[in-house]
Amino acid sequence: GPTRKMPLTASAMDFFQLFVPDNVLKNMVVQTNMYAKKYQERFGSDDAWIDVTLTEMKAFLGYMISTSIHHCESVLSIWSSGFYSNKSIALIMTQSRFEKILKYFHIVAFRSSQTTHGLYKIQPFLDSLQNGFDSAFRPSQAQVLHEPLIDEDPVFIATCTERELRKRKKRKFSLWVRQCSSTGFICQIYVHLKEGSGADGLDALKNKPQLHSMVAKSLCQNASGKNYIIFTGPSITSLNLFEEFEKQGIYCCGLLSTRKSDCTGLPPSMLSNSETPQSRGQYRIRMKGNMSLICWYNKGHFRFLTNAYSPVQQGVIIKRKSGEIPCPLAVEAFAAHLSYICKYDDKYSKYFISHKPNKTWQQVFWFAISIAINNAYILYKMSEAYHVTRYSRAQFGERLVKELLGLEDTSPSH
Repeated sequence: GPTRKMPLTASAMDFFQLFVPDNVLKNMVVQTNMYAKKYQERFGSDDAWIDVTLTEMKAFLGYMISTSIHHCESVLSIWSSGFYSNKSIALIMTQSRFEKILKYFHIVAFRSSQTTHGLYKIQPFLDSLQNGFDSAFRPSQAQVLHEPLIDEDPVFIATCTERELRKRKKRKFSLWVRQCSSTGFICQIYVHLKEGSGADGLDALKNKPQLHSMVAKSLCQNASGKNYIIFTGPSITSLNLFEEFEKQGIYCCGLLSTRKSDCTGLPPSMLSNSETPQSRGQYRIRMKGNMSLICWYNKGHFRFLTNAYSPVQQGVIIKRKSGEIPCPLAVEAFAAHLSYICKYDDKYSKYFISHKPNKTWQQVFWFAISIAINNAYILYKMSEAYHVTRYSRAQFGERLVKELLGLEDTSPSH
């Protein structure tokens, strides 16, 4: 849960600033102004530009975040006369001023000579965000490594034409997270660039097991010695990775797939389906040290690799139509944690910022901001402030937008 107690009067902005404090916003102001100056020195002066202020930067973020609540395809719809126009917040800043800030917006204005990382323009922000996640929340023992749903707004996908879909550029990165499966709080983010040279570029993509193993190690670099149980999907699950994690005091439970998983070192007899007909709930087990390979049958064969649960401990899967199906405890635990993450995706994935810039670092930035707001709401729900106001996720987002735009007094009432 949360590591600090927030006051009863804590606002949406207070929770958001646990991860994006004023010093980070002030740095955005400085870097944006530096980039604007550098840009104009190179391409000619821009008489319409005036240096951005902290108040304007907060309003700029507020406008962007508002697209996560109202799901308008373009943030500029706020100033239009159409369905997504929003007169109540459009008056805070003119559209032309917003577009100027959007044109020059930067987190790192200059590239240092030592920088080779493709995300250098956003890395300081990601590092600051990670520090905020680490200091504000203590995760439960059970955690999940996965790719969260961050794709396009489903309403837009359902209504746009096939030609419009083809025109939209595919993302040049994948985003992975380590997530507390009891609360949904995202503890760590890892961004993998699909283009570029080196160990994490296109060459690594050709060897997917190696790539996913690298992703898992990066996400768990701060988890050593804490007795965490990490749940993984088929693309990450492998004997070599789990044995490496065990040496670091990290325990695992993962679903195996003969098509997607790295099955090196696993007995072939357990990876092939048995020819004799099986009844639902039957399973076979093979062990190597603390590692168990479980093949469980339920309208098909499901294989699990774990060193976190004893294979002889019994569990049960409850289905609405079939009733109770016996299974090892590892299978029950995996199903429970996976269903929680599905519920999280259903609830929170629709609150990602709709703005889709062309630049990869900006796409990553808005996704990271969206995750920070979701995390802020999770902390709010676990605080005493929630028992006073009880905002839904949409209401929490609306309050945050108004506070960033200066339409709400965030100071405690007396």
